[in-house]
Amino acid sequence: MSWCAAARSLHLPAIDVGALRSRATLAVGIGFVSMAGFSIWRSSSSSFSLRSKMPFACLGISTSASVKEAVITDKAPAALGPYSQAIKANNLLFVSGVLGLIPETGKFISESVEDQTEQVLKNMGEILKASGANYSSVVKTTIMLADLNDFKKVNEIYAKYFPSPAPARSTYQVAALPLNARIEIECIAAL
Repeated sequence: MSWCAAARSLHLPAIDVGALRSRATLAVGIGFVSMAGFSIWRSSSSSFSLRSKMPFACLGISTSASVKEAVITDKAPAALGPYSQAIKANNLLFVSGVLGLIPETGKFISESVEDQTEQVLKNMGEILKASGANYSSVVKTTIMLADLNDFKKVNEIYAKYFPSPAPARSTYQVAALPLNARIEIECIAAL
């Protein structure tokens, strides 16, 4: 018997998941069971028991296309291939790698890593804004550099955009970037 079926058999009252979602952050694990409001303990007879402390809701995650929404803005460079500028899914925003291109021309602002970093972050800000998020919503970034020696220069500019606490981050030197860019940044934001 599933945990949700077990809870129904205990005749627990329903909970308004919409109201709960607006008041609290929910953690949902794929392939795992989460039972808010219940504790499980081993009794002396070596069997498990359920003890109700409060009502709970059984939630599932759908992978249908209706849960996934593309974010598109002409205030940031268009995707260079078969991908979206960003995707909203399950209260998260996944922003594709952003380059330092000027949206109107599709050309790099300059060859300098400083100028490209500034333009990347402006472009990212427009994508975040189009999705209803902002820099403070960002929880994780990934920076790809053509030359890791640019790390310090990039950090000085990057720090101006992300309020404390700064997002988690990974930075890599890569063999090459699209259009021979000096930098590319992608991010994940909470909605």
